Amino acid sequence: MLIHVVKSKIHRVKVTGAELNYIGSITIDQDLLDAANIVEGEKVQVVNNNNGERLETYAIPGPRGSGEITLNGAAARKVSKDDILILITYAILTQEEAKTFKPSLVFPNQDNLLI
Repeated sequence: MLIHVVKSKIHRVKVTGAELNYIGSITIDQDLLDAANIVEGEKVQVVNNNNGERLETYAIPGPRGSGEITLNGAAARKVSKDDILILITYAILTQEEAKTFKPSLVFPNQDNLLI
């Protein structure tokens, strides 16, 4: 049997932008992507702590050290600048693999930078 488990989590980042006129995705500072083991194009669940919205999109890298967290395309309608988000990715593992798997958990500072 295969199960979905948390692979990566970037906890409590602040929205820095929302670009409606864009093809889609979420732009995430490359340093945060690396720390969370998230690759370009990977599906990301976005949980908005301010309004309860949840959506799925895909990651694109933003400039290193910028702290950028920008929702692009239709997802831009689900956030406001300075909203606090949790970003989650999942892996599909066997139950045996899941017992020993350790997710990458990232807790940036209030400027979305690594501590």
